[in-house]
Amino acid sequence: MEQLRYQRRICTDTEKIDAFLARSRVGILGLNAGEYPYATPINYIWLDKKIYFHGAGSGKRQALLQEEPSVCFTVYEEYGTVKDKLPCRADTAYFSVMIFGKAQKVKSAEESAAALRHLTEKFMPGFYKDRLSLVSADYVNKYRSSLDGNLASIHSITPDHISAKENDEEPDKLFKSGESL
Repeated sequence: MEQLRYQRRICTDTEKIDAFLARSRVGILGLNAGEYPYATPINYIWLDKKIYFHGAGSGKRQALLQEEPSVCFTVYEEYGTVKDKLPCRADTAYFSVMIFGKAQKVKSAEESAAALRHLTEKFMPGFYKDRLSLVSADYVNKYRSSLDGNLASIHSITPDHISAKENDEEPDKLFKSGESL
């Protein structure tokens, strides 16, 4: 992997990166689609140092993953615009993580069920209460997409490389609507 050019912004704090990936809800999955890259936002979970996501068992994303499993997965959050007296020196406060690896279809029904339970609890905490135990290996083997009737697809990305960058500024340094010099 090539080194990040802006060394001052590199974040190597693995606890901070893990916490960010655990709490964020949407990432951009970048795939090789031939002439043009294909990038799509997806809901995900960060579990056991892997990204997990699910979707229909057919379609463009599924076809691209089967053809070329090498992916880039990006998660970011913008905190605001950093003020400066000179317009060209204004900046952006943010945190971002890029994960490079291979997306693999999860073959184990038990692992798929665990990922689905964690996805459900992340996006709807407490809603299903005791019902999450119903999401079992047997359930996963019967879970069909409402779009095409195919079995749903659960994928994981095991990182080969992770890079993180941040520009963390104090709140008083961020622009607020209506402010002027």
